[in-house]
Amino acid sequence: MFTGIVSELGRVAAIEPTDGGARISVLAPDTCSDLGIGDSVAVNGVCLTAVAVDGGAFTVEAVGETLQRTNLGDLTDGSSVDLERPVEAAGGRFDGHVVQGHVDGVGDVRSIESEGAAKRIRIGAPAPLARYLVEKGSVTVDGVSLTITAVSPVDDPAPWFEIVLIPHTLEVTVLGHREVGDRVNLEADILAKYVERLMEAGQ
Repeated sequence: MFTGIVSELGRVAAIEPTDGGARISVLAPDTCSDLGIGDSVAVNGVCLTAVAVDGGAFTVEAVGETLQRTNLGDLTDGSSVDLERPVEAAGGRFDGHVVQGHVDGVGDVRSIESEGAAKRIRIGAPAPLARYLVEKGSVTVDGVSLTITAVSPVDDPAPWFEIVLIPHTLEVTVLGHREVGDRVNLEADILAKYVERLMEAGQ
């Protein structure tokens, strides 16, 4: 389980195609300080398993399904990626919100507007995912836990939502490098999906 609080901005060192997937090596000295083979790490919000750790770099394997359903298939050598290790134990602070690292869909950046030192970003969302997005609710974008500041009407044929990023978030996450047209990984709040399922069961 993750919280959506990015701990390090890594850099893709190499991508090696495999049979239907890819091995992705990431330079990330802070993340590697306590990362072992078999440990989980979220890369742009995608929960993956470290298959190798060498000094300040680690390697993960992504299958074809993952590459197709997330923006990891868009990565190239030198790409920046958001990184987060799982929650260690109960009893400590829990910033962000409950994040599973299971991407629900891929959105696209539709507009970026400056608001002083902050930036307002509008992101297009897949229609099946849009029903879980509410103003002031939580969403994970490329592994970053964020608060939704605006959403499209429920009957909008091209649904979207907006987030406002403070300078710190722009500096320490990959979102500060995003441009209009870029694809981003989205994970809806799991609590919204549980509520929907429970309501269906009660009908």
